[in-house]
Amino acid sequence: MKPFTYERAASPAAAAAAVARTPGAKFVAGGTNLLDLMKLQIETPRHLVDVNRLGLDTIEPTAEGGIRIGALVRNTALAADARVRRDYGVLSRALVSGASGQLRNKATTAGNLLQRTRCPYFYDTNQPCNKRQPGSGCAAIGGFNRNLAILGTSKDCIATHPSDMAVAMRALDATVETVMPNGQTRRIAIADFHRLPGSTPWVETALVAGEMITAVTLPAPVGGTHIYRKVRDRSSYAFATISVAAVLRPTNGTARFAFGGLAHKPWRVEAAETRVDGGAKAIAAAALAGAQTTDQNGFKIPLVERTLASVLAEGAAA
Repeated sequence: MKPFTYERAASPAAAAAAVARTPGAKFVAGGTNLLDLMKLQIETPRHLVDVNRLGLDTIEPTAEGGIRIGALVRNTALAADARVRRDYGVLSRALVSGASGQLRNKATTAGNLLQRTRCPYFYDTNQPCNKRQPGSGCAAIGGFNRNLAILGTSKDCIATHPSDMAVAMRALDATVETVMPNGQTRRIAIADFHRLPGSTPWVETALVAGEMITAVTLPAPVGGTHIYRKVRDRSSYAFATISVAAVLRPTNGTARFAFGGLAHKPWRVEAAETRVDGGAKAIAAAALAGAQTTDQNGFKIPLVERTLASVLAEGAAA
């Protein structure tokens, strides 16, 4: 591990300003992703700004009838919250399907959104990776890419986003709240938060330098049956080959489907949600329009359809 300096921030705005003014600085909270990357020298921050004591660890109701989740709420606490389990069950189910109990006890809401890809070439510093070293190339294209993306890819990157929580939040139309280094705040729709790779796969979110997540808000509950189905190579402690976050028979509109394991961001195609009467085949066809597969990951297309069929059957029986 390379040497770095450390400070403990006194406020969210101060934390943002500290990261902005120090080249190579990073925020640290749970550290469940960042510290691993530092040990591998994939991340080499010169300065760490500790945000753990900023009071951003509560879940509160909003005036609109939803909830506001502080950036530092741990995954375990969020999954276990009575309001989340009652009104946003797909989020609770997604959270408990991720990582291990020990990691969920430390991992934060903001950190979960910001975790980096688990593409094997990103983690192998002997291989080219545009996300790790811009302009070096993408070893995954033509390499081992069984678990990598089939949607929204580019010639520079076919990595996937690893978060389960983010997929559920995409289905729930979450909004990310942030503070800028100048103290100004803004709100970013979850649909716009994560970026597709394009020609700059190392730019992964809509955040600017030093901008810090302070909370995630969920709108008022939509009701319905909430299902999170994660398909993976082993039954625990594994990232999704594909996942489906579904809200079926909501009270305020059509069903909702968001997908993980398919793209550089949680994938949701609202047009597919109007195809429920056509069954899993019709939903999958609309959601996967434009998919580009390799000779190793083409199985994801029928797997999505089969998983959707299972989700719809579970919803019908609920």
